[in-house]
Amino acid sequence: MMSARLGVFGAAVSALLVYGFSSPAASVAPAAKDAAATASARVDNFLLVDANFEAHELYRLGEFKAVVLVTQANGDAVMRSQAPALKALKAAYAAKGVEFMMLNSNLKDSREAILAEMTKAGYDTPVLMDSYQLVGEGLGVTRSAEVIVIDPKTWGVAYRGALSDPATAKALEALTAGHPVMATQASASNGAMIDFPARAKKMQITYVKDVAPILEAKCTACHSEGGIGPFAMKDYATVKGFSPMIRETIRTDRMPPFHSDPHVGKFSNDRRLTPDETKTLVHWIDQGAVRGEGADPLGVKHIVAVEWPLGKPDVVLDVPSYTIPATGVVDYQHPWVNNPLTAGRWLKASTIKVDSRQAVHHILTGFMDEAPKAGQPAFENRWGASVGSYAVGAESEVAPTDAGTYIPPGGAIGFQNHYTPFGKEVVTHSKIGLYFYKAGEVPDIVMHNNQIVNNAIVLPPYDGHHQEVAYMEFPKDALLYSAFPHAHYRATSSDLWIRYPDGKEKLLLTLPRYDFGWQGHYNFAEPIKIPAGSKLIAHYVYDNSKSNPHNPDPSKTVVWGDQSFEEMFFTRIRYRWMEETSKHLVNYDQDIGQGMLMGMLDSNIDGKIQKSELKPQSQIGGMLLKNWDALDKNHDGVIDKDELAVAMKMMGGRRRQETASAAPAAPKAAAASASTPAAGGK
Repeated sequence: MMSARLGVFGAAVSALLVYGFSSPAASVAPAAKDAAATASARVDNFLLVDANFEAHELYRLGEFKAVVLVTQANGDAVMRSQAPALKALKAAYAAKGVEFMMLNSNLKDSREAILAEMTKAGYDTPVLMDSYQLVGEGLGVTRSAEVIVIDPKTWGVAYRGALSDPATAKALEALTAGHPVMATQASASNGAMIDFPARAKKMQITYVKDVAPILEAKCTACHSEGGIGPFAMKDYATVKGFSPMIRETIRTDRMPPFHSDPHVGKFSNDRRLTPDETKTLVHWIDQGAVRGEGADPLGVKHIVAVEWPLGKPDVVLDVPSYTIPATGVVDYQHPWVNNPLTAGRWLKASTIKVDSRQAVHHILTGFMDEAPKAGQPAFENRWGASVGSYAVGAESEVAPTDAGTYIPPGGAIGFQNHYTPFGKEVVTHSKIGLYFYKAGEVPDIVMHNNQIVNNAIVLPPYDGHHQEVAYMEFPKDALLYSAFPHAHYRATSSDLWIRYPDGKEKLLLTLPRYDFGWQGHYNFAEPIKIPAGSKLIAHYVYDNSKSNPHNPDPSKTVVWGDQSFEEMFFTRIRYRWMEETSKHLVNYDQDIGQGMLMGMLDSNIDGKIQKSELKPQSQIGGMLLKNWDALDKNHDGVIDKDELAVAMKMMGGRRRQETASAAPAAPKAAAASASTPAAGGK
């Protein structure tokens, strides 16, 4: 599922943030000179989320001729009165290659209040939430209704002044024509004042007293000797040396790697920095990364990554080794090992440890009642319960209290291993540590794994904002414990909603900036109740344009595929059935499976499939369109639930034929469905 992208740190270092470098002649209004003097002439990269949960990263806007930031504060009469002027400016220059965004750095304005203000004032420009005020501080913002024009060629401030000043249009006219902005006496904004408490306090922050405790609590688990991080935070000198990189990754929300938006949901495994921690680290670096008096808190501890983070396992399985070539494409590998258990046990946790993080993209597992014959692959259509999975940032799985997965004796454990060549041939040896309840100890709760999947996705070439949707309907009451969104390089965001039987909806999880390099479970602090008849709805947004720096080829139409240069739509979920216990097992997952194809293809979520919802470029869409007249038995122009069941039987027959003829894998719909099967040994 995942390829490590640890190189982002190196890229940040090579850029050096050019913090404090000069910019082209930027005109500054007289009243704004003092504030502007405190700002870097070059605008450092940042990532902010707007009030509609869309992420905006400054340095991804390099294809534009200008980027316009308009400062905004709720209730500001001046800014409200300038809404028509902003619309006119946007109408005149957006088509000429100018990107417009508003910036709200006002601590008093909540997301909900910003949305209400947008409606009341008639703003049609995204409002970025500068909740920590770091961007506004760096830009020297003091008032609402100010325009800051950034030149993407240099990332320098080319112009700033009042939104109402005619000089703003002149500056944009120059930039869109490829000319430098001429120095001019721009007027200052008279919009509402915006308070920046940290800028006024100017507190002295030191590494010893303030910074090292944060790093130890939130960072050194990965950034330690032998850890997953690209460098160990072993002492003050090291941290200071990497401080520009640390600042960059914090400002762009890459680190720590927990990417759900803080406005939505609470999670028991939340690794984010708190607002105060974030501001402390960035302000410390801005102030020169002062050491402070006393012993080095990190230097005296010599923090080393432990071999098994959950402690010594009860059982260790050796994943069959594999020689990964230096170049080329490696198909999924499906080795297996005999199950060493001689008596059934309840699994409560697992950790998969790999020795080549650059090459191991993901490892999935599944119990099989019977071991394959020697040399025969362990395809997913034979799998039962999972014993764990691996992706960078998601090495361990721990069941909730009094919950587990039953693993019978005998049989085998199958693997789905995805390897990615990285320029050097390596032999990989991975291990799985399993942690069981004591012999005879039986947890009460039976955990299940399933996935909301859409392998009918089709991404048009050069489409920078393509959305796909899929859902899963629950036949019985359940509790949702976690979600694990997964896609590849072109995915930019993901979310998860619940639609209740009465039609009301609630957002459970949103990742405004999906990061292929860091994936994992988002464990809800309190399990989410799913009443029978509810739907879990997932959306993914993909950027198949040139502006996506990770896009392998924006000119291609992209469909579902195993390899990272292809694409996926896959949200793994963990849940339990309310009425099920380890002493009373149920089989409702089978009912979920019968509705999976409908949830994949029914993009308007009305319980029927129209021709317009099917994409001929996808394998499933093409098959249904080809057989449409035969499947639409009542000729009402749609395929309903019963008619779709016929299609599923038809495809099931083809899957059996492919399996019998030793095809390399089951069709992707079946493979995805089986790759993380239901727990409980069913």
